[in-house]
Parts: sequence; C-alpha cells; structure tokens
Amino acid sequence: MDLGISGKQALVCAASKGLGKACALHLAREGAHVTITARTLRDLEAAASDIQAQTGMKVTIAPGDMATEDGRNAALAACPQPDILVNNCGGPPPGDFRQLTREDWISAFDANMMSAIELMKATVDGMMARKFGRIINITSASVKNPIGMLPLSNGIRAGLTGFVAGLSRDTVRHNVTINCLLPGAHDTDRLRSAYVGRAKSAGIDIEELIARDSAGSPAGRVGTADEFGAACAFFCSQYAGFITGQNLVLDGGAYRGML
Repeated sequence: MDLGISGKQALVCAASKGLGKACALHLAREGAHVTITARTLRDLEAAASDIQAQTGMKVTIAPGDMATEDGRNAALAACPQPDILVNNCGGPPPGDFRQLTREDWISAFDANMMSAIELMKATVDGMMARKFGRIINITSASVKNPIGMLPLSNGIRAGLTGFVAGLSRDTVRHNVTINCLLPGAHDTDRLRSAYVGRAKSAGIDIEELIARDSAGSPAGRVGTADEFGAACAFFCSQYAGFITGQNLVLDGGAYRGML
C-alpha cells in the first residue's frame, strides 16, 4: 500500500530510540523527509545513521529538549514547514500525589502538554494553508486506563487529550487531522530499563520477567516498536483523512473498556 506521503516533511520528537524512532523509521520508509529530535546528540546521530541505512533517506537531526522554547525553535528551524508532526516525550516519574510539589506538576505540564501544544500552534496553520497535515501525539494507555502511581501522567496527558479533541474538529475540513496514539507496554529500551532492578531482585533474567508479566495480557506478550511505528505511519497517510480527534490504544487488549 502506498501511503501517499513520499516527499512530505515530517518532524518526529524524541526519536533517538524506542517508539519515536520506530515512527521516524516507518515514515522514512514511505519516502518522507524526516527530521528527528532528542536531547542527547550521540543517540540522535546514531538513530539518524540507522534510519538512513535502512531506508536510503537522508535524516535531519535537531538536538534539543522540546519542553523548552530553545529546543522547539531548533526543531522548527530544521523543519520549518512540517506536513507531519509526531509529538512525543518520555513520561513523568511515578509517585504518590501527596509527595508531588507544584514544581513537579509544572515540569510535567511543560514536557507532556505544553511542548505538544506549542509545536501544534507553530505548525497547524501552515498545514491548513497547504491542505495537508497529520499530527500525532504519543501519550499513554493511562489516559483511558489510569494507573494509581502515575498521577502526573494521568492528569497532564488527559489534559492534552481534551485539548486535541477540540482543536481536531476545527482543522479536519482542511485535511489536517490530529490524533493520539496510546501505547501500553512495548519492548523498548525504556521498558527494559524499568525491569533491571526487579529482574535482579528476583534472580531471573529480564526476558523471563517480561514474559511472566505479559502472560496475563490478552495478547500474551508486549508490543513491538515496529508495530507501533507502522500504526503511526498509517495515521499519517493519505488514507487517514477521515480519522481525527481519536485515541487509539495499542496495548494488546489490556484495556478492557468499550470506548
């Protein structure tokens, strides 16, 4: 299937590893000109080199923290008129809400909500003028299935979801769609790092612990970054122009709600 995005300009945030990198890789495979961001230059360069090797497409890098104005300006300088924007940011830390400070909330707000809103603000009008735009916000399955020890993620990402629900209805008539992808557990460096301490304490290897934890999932496994990236590419395609304001959960059926 030709997704119809060859030659489009794509800006993918937090794309040096994991789900962000997988999204960038699949967009590049479809012929999009991809610009990727991340805070660590070495990781960003390695990701760009790998994507280029796999796809033959040149990848532009824009080092910086999207939670900051300087980081966003650097990204937009590297890709000033994106047709595709993939907002992505590592989740805020877990904890008991009673222990969280105002500064904790503001930091999570800046990283997980305002960074996406500011990038949408800077790009959505240009997309509408060109009559094509695809905006994807990578959030979390916790938006639909809140996790008790993730109050920052539950609250801030739900706020972004509400914002997108309103804006997406104003842009779709211009062929600009805005959707959210809500990942559950996927086999990424971040997931594996979270398992290191538990595996060591249990005296088993990480693979066994991941398999044990995922056995109770309807899918019986964790997801792959490649699966996630493919879903992202479809939502960015010419065939997704009638899908907007949606929240797609990618968690192997772990969320058991109907809506």
